[in-house]
Amino acid sequence: AIELKRQGKPVLSLSVGEPDFDPPPLVMAAAHEALDKRMVKYTALAGSHELRSAICRDLKARKGLQYAPEQVLCCNGAKQAILQAVLALCNPGDEVLVPAPYWPSHLGIPQLCGVTPVVVETRPHEGYCLQPAALEAAITPASRLLILCNPSNPTGAVIPKSTLEGIAAVLRRHPNVSVLSDEIYELIAYDEPHVAFATLAGMYDRTLTVNGFSKGAAMTGFRLGYVCGPTHAVQAMAKVQGNNTSCPCSISQHAAVAAVEHAHGAFAAGCVDNFRAKRDYVVARLRAMPGVECPEPQGAFYVFPTVAAFYGRCPPGGGPIAGSVALCDYLLRAEHLAVVPGLAFGAPGSLRLSYATSMEVLTQSMDRMERGLASLT
Repeated sequence: AIELKRQGKPVLSLSVGEPDFDPPPLVMAAAHEALDKRMVKYTALAGSHELRSAICRDLKARKGLQYAPEQVLCCNGAKQAILQAVLALCNPGDEVLVPAPYWPSHLGIPQLCGVTPVVVETRPHEGYCLQPAALEAAITPASRLLILCNPSNPTGAVIPKSTLEGIAAVLRRHPNVSVLSDEIYELIAYDEPHVAFATLAGMYDRTLTVNGFSKGAAMTGFRLGYVCGPTHAVQAMAKVQGNNTSCPCSISQHAAVAAVEHAHGAFAAGCVDNFRAKRDYVVARLRAMPGVECPEPQGAFYVFPTVAAFYGRCPPGGGPIAGSVALCDYLLRAEHLAVVPGLAFGAPGSLRLSYATSMEVLTQSMDRMERGLASLT
């Protein structure tokens, strides 16, 4: 897609996983304030006390979670928190349970750490939500960590509280399995309310909650995430960070304090309303395309349609479409539309489309996709 754009082709992209709007003005002002006040030195390794305290107040007010600042570790993006959690909690030969479809790093990080990822399948007709029975069947004596992405990238699934309680019941029978709950999209939830996994009975002392400022506050370039959890686990992760990057950017941290105070409430509600309208439009367009099946996502800003009905069909003058990668390549070449193959997420029958863009781009993109799929015979 980048090369085609360089050539001047009118490529439309639904592949980017970041909001299409700026952070709240007070966040931008706080970043400028940090520079004006020369707040450009190292902070504490775990992050400034001001930011960690603000995070604690926010989680207590919104999620009912009680943490002390020493239970919070601020990182250079939420991805660093996930990497450090696996390094701190797992040893080579241990197993990490990863529901599929998965965010690629949830699979890649355990592999990078010499830990074995065990994929647990979820199904479209169940909203791509991990089912307790499937989790129970996947647990072995080597299982050490379950990674939950809720809301989900790539599917947009939000796991209902009743299902989460079933998952917690399974884990109570397996005390050696901890939980990494990736809740980076928790501010973007529609009809199914988001429930923090650590609030469930018996899960607080076994859960590392990963969150950050990239999605709900649109601060992707600030590279700032955090993890909250049991003191011993957070301290172990801090040791990893101390020998890796040390503290996050001081300017980003000061801006994040403003985000905690101003990216919720009216700002978050406006973002959700904006994304909901775009979701509804894209889902309706996709469901109207013969051969496409599309569950309605309940969070984040992705749709994850099933397109396997088009495999084996041929574009004009070409050979048969072999799978999701070939279909994406065809849509890019024929229609100048960039989407992401489901194979990257452990779901070869699907595609991921981000609707975090303008309605104008979404309308043109759906027109191109409809035209491109209809041309396959």
